[in-house]
Amino acid sequence: MTVYHGLTRAELPSDTAALARCLIGKVVVRELRAGVVSGRIVETEAYIVGDAAGHAYRGMTPRNRSLFAERGRAYVYLAYGTSTMLNVSGELPGIGAGVLIRALEPLEGVAIMQQNRGIERVRDLARGPGRLAAALQIDRRLDGLDLCRKGPLWLAHGDDKAGRVGRSIRIGISRDAHRLLRFYLRDSPFVSGPKSLNVT
Repeated sequence: MTVYHGLTRAELPSDTAALARCLIGKVVVRELRAGVVSGRIVETEAYIVGDAAGHAYRGMTPRNRSLFAERGRAYVYLAYGTSTMLNVSGELPGIGAGVLIRALEPLEGVAIMQQNRGIERVRDLARGPGRLAAALQIDRRLDGLDLCRKGPLWLAHGDDKAGRVGRSIRIGISRDAHRLLRFYLRDSPFVSGPKSLNVT
């Protein structure tokens, strides 16, 4: 079993775009009854302060309150009634913004992920935000969780071999779509999205 070292809040930038870049190469750890499941973050999207595409744009609601918490909290929501999304709050308390975790490279517990997803192809287990949430059994019950504290879901240091990080526009949005707020590990087969975006 791999020994992971958790990220502290002090190590997380208090700027959402910087946090999205910083999280590339870090590890999401999920502790389940069946065992530990983990994956290296290879793709993120920042939804910054004042971003019309972000859930915090119109202010705090019962649904998005975790986005306004201290940085490093989980914001988990259901998109389109079908897919769960994992986000990390990215600013100081009271300021709403966050980072969507878009894709992981599976590291530990691959067999558990395969069972959770009902597929065998490792490349597709967590390539996309809905897929990764399903692979790690992430649901709304984890909303608001402190990801800087070891527990059922937390963030850890990677192996410091993140590689070259690319940047592009975000995927599947219409408002503020021009912003270069998507970050991804270049040359990673586990990154989602069209190939045309994964070249810069």
